[in-house]
Amino acid sequence: MRRSWNEIRIRAADFARQWKDEGYEKGEAQSFYNEFFDIFGIRRREVAGFEWYIKRLDNTSGYIDLLWPGLLLVEQKSMGRSLSDARDQAHDYFIALPPEDKPRYILLSDFQTFELLDISENEETYLTLAELPKKVEKFSFIRDRQYRTVHNQIPVSIKASELMGHLHDALQKSGYKGHDLELFLVRAVFCLFADDTGIFEPNIFLEFVENRTREDGADLGPLLLRLFEVLNTPENQRQAKLDEELNRFPYVNGDLFAERLTTPDFDSEMRKLLLEACRFDWTAISPAIFGALFQSVMDPKERRAKGAHYTTEENILKVIEPLFLDDLREEFTKLKVRRDSRRRVGLEAFHKRLANMKFFDPACGCGNFLIVAYRELRELEIDLIREHRVGRVVEEQQVLNVADLSQITVDQFYGIEIGEFATRIAETALWMMDHIMNITLSLEFGQAYSRIPLGESPHIKNADALEFDWADFLPPKSCSFIFGNPPYSGATQRKDKQRAQINRISALDKTSRTLDYVTAWFIKAGQYIQDSPARIGFVATNSITQGEQVAQLWPILLDRYKLEIDFAHRTFPWDTDVRGKANVHVVILGLDKADRVTKNKRLYSYNSSDRSPIEIQHKAISPYLFDGGNLPNPHLVVSIESRPINNMPELKTGVQMIDNGFYTFNQDQYENFISLEPESQKFFRKYIGGDEYINGFHRWILYLPNASPSEIKRLPHVWERVKKVKEWRASRSRPNTVAMAAYPTTIGVDERLTEPFLVLPNTSSERREYIPIGWLSPDVIANQKLRILPRPNLWQFALLTSAMHMAWMRTITGRMKSDYMYSVGVVYNTFPTPSNNANLSKLKPLAQSILDARAAYPEATLAELYDPISMPPNLRKAHQTLDRAVDRLYRRSNFSSEQERVEHLFTRYERMINPISSKKKYKPRARRKK
Repeated sequence: MRRSWNEIRIRAADFARQWKDEGYEKGEAQSFYNEFFDIFGIRRREVAGFEWYIKRLDNTSGYIDLLWPGLLLVEQKSMGRSLSDARDQAHDYFIALPPEDKPRYILLSDFQTFELLDISENEETYLTLAELPKKVEKFSFIRDRQYRTVHNQIPVSIKASELMGHLHDALQKSGYKGHDLELFLVRAVFCLFADDTGIFEPNIFLEFVENRTREDGADLGPLLLRLFEVLNTPENQRQAKLDEELNRFPYVNGDLFAERLTTPDFDSEMRKLLLEACRFDWTAISPAIFGALFQSVMDPKERRAKGAHYTTEENILKVIEPLFLDDLREEFTKLKVRRDSRRRVGLEAFHKRLANMKFFDPACGCGNFLIVAYRELRELEIDLIREHRVGRVVEEQQVLNVADLSQITVDQFYGIEIGEFATRIAETALWMMDHIMNITLSLEFGQAYSRIPLGESPHIKNADALEFDWADFLPPKSCSFIFGNPPYSGATQRKDKQRAQINRISALDKTSRTLDYVTAWFIKAGQYIQDSPARIGFVATNSITQGEQVAQLWPILLDRYKLEIDFAHRTFPWDTDVRGKANVHVVILGLDKADRVTKNKRLYSYNSSDRSPIEIQHKAISPYLFDGGNLPNPHLVVSIESRPINNMPELKTGVQMIDNGFYTFNQDQYENFISLEPESQKFFRKYIGGDEYINGFHRWILYLPNASPSEIKRLPHVWERVKKVKEWRASRSRPNTVAMAAYPTTIGVDERLTEPFLVLPNTSSERREYIPIGWLSPDVIANQKLRILPRPNLWQFALLTSAMHMAWMRTITGRMKSDYMYSVGVVYNTFPTPSNNANLSKLKPLAQSILDARAAYPEATLAELYDPISMPPNLRKAHQTLDRAVDRLYRRSNFSSEQERVEHLFTRYERMINPISSKKKYKPRARRKK
């Protein structure tokens, strides 16, 4: 069980007290590090070894004091000894280690001080033993790596999934498919797992398939179905003449083997596939990864349509730890340290409360969230049982009955899943996890314990969660927590039925057209918990905390249903280890009723070089996932505007080509075309979009609005292109496109400019501090991937390239993966500009300085100039000078951070949209008579 940071800090404080003034290397080092690792809940011997033999590069040998291969090397000295010698030794050992064992961290210590070296980041941390409780997070890599054994199960589980995938493909190819195939596979996997983990006698399923079926596989299908009947029949109800080999199998129950199936036909190759799966060692399989089976046999297009994305254990823990596990572990820690007469009563009450909790995943897929949550609760329960028994007098103890100790069962877990196959997998995987945890409990207390036949069953319903009343499945008052990873399809990918569902659930009618599919689960969960103690924790695409969706979704959650963001993970890339993995960026959101949220909210942020988040607590979290504690209204959202509300000129979009590519050419195509028809060269124009503008290249378009009919007819290759455009437009279904077939020489929506114009790329990398903004000449055609500002002033360029505007953009704009997608309606039209009496003309020379700094590097692209690593110093200084000047137009004092800029801009935005109510009303103080 992964320990919470509060428990780790308590243990670190106790460790520091115990080892104060201790410091003899040879006599105490091993005890010191055994107890040090125990701070984080890790048994040192399972991950690291003492006195690790190493042969140095000079052929001398030595012993590393402690090595956790691939992660940590420790060199220990006695108290008062110089650590410089330890550093030199550690360096020699590090160089001599093979690549796979080289650690990321080196720790030097003399018992009372620590020097921690991070090799990857080239960082050093110094702390004393007394400072350890306050700075113990510096050793977070130890806590975060404690699930190493679980992670090692991933490739094994994927291998098992692939084996079953091959069997699936073979059966499907033979004509055995649909419901029967899916249920057959789930039953087979249960038997394979049971054969290796003690549910069955060891290897009796392997022996049955290998010894009792013919090599050509002809009788395998009927015999397997007969076995399934036996597994569904209690021993005392079986036929007296039942085959002895079949009678060895136990009664399973749980309805897994109840339904009759049509008989699959096997051949010798298919039998070999099943035997290969039988010989595979299933003891290392993690049921939490078992959903990979479902993923591995699904069609990729179907997976995309359903929005099914496999969730790793690491990401599941990011949801369930702040949702409930951290609080439960902290409560357990407080109970453990009690020494009063009510300690035992408190532990018993806590145990009973755990057994009464109900956990609900309304889009459970293959059950990954439910499985990991169940495992974590059972591990907490085992610790609780162990602690409850500490200190009891042996004479008072009854004969231990392990079956009476565990009160947490799978019937506390509820899920809804639209796919029948996934529903079956979720049920089976929960039973598998239950068996694994029963084995763990047995090993802890020395008795064999198995829940076969299955007494309780998880509640997994095969239904469309958006068409089903959750209250009929699990009464809201009985639900403790709602969590999961609902399916997400972008607004443009939704089907008609999904659109109708979102319209109905959001009650926004047609204005919900931009909402992602996943928002329906948030809204329905918000409605569900109105009369429930439950809290919500969902994974979602980052799009619901950015762009125009925010103004549609969050007033429903925050105002209609009176919810509050209790915790959140800001944008991070989705990781998975199965084939066809999702390529998305997500957020995690924890919600609770506002009147129940009394503590500070937890916000987790990520940097590009580290997968581990940084946690900061705030009074409030904005729907845009930044600190909203200092805002007058932390729930404030920015609505899309069709026109600027900030006195800025209207920002346009570049040419939208409606030509099916017939007028568009890359450099090679352009050169080939004009070699065939040289007279056409005068009709070509440079063609630039966002990618071309930033990376310093261009394409070409055939631009014919000013070409006369006679000129076009004299050019047969041009004529052919015009003809193809006309035919293509006429064949389309959209009326506007069909109407444009009458004007085939036009390129689309074209607003030609006669003067230089300012352009902003629609998309820009999140790595850049500034979106590259600049001018283009009117002989260039800008396409729809660029935003265009006609007849711009230098001061407008200055405002748009300033840190103030970048802060506004980064906070509220939509994103593609993690890259910025510049929104006109949400970002530009709403950007709070300085007050009307601000002297904007003073910005002109500072803006020119930026352009001059760029011009000093004529060969460099904007991508190179604005790369945070290669950005020239004079360009950076020019931007910083401009930033300070723009800041002073908003207020006299400097802004110390982007967060301060955002807070200031949101306050100004609220005044823009509601100038009367946002003004403070002062009541004059009554004068006191003398």
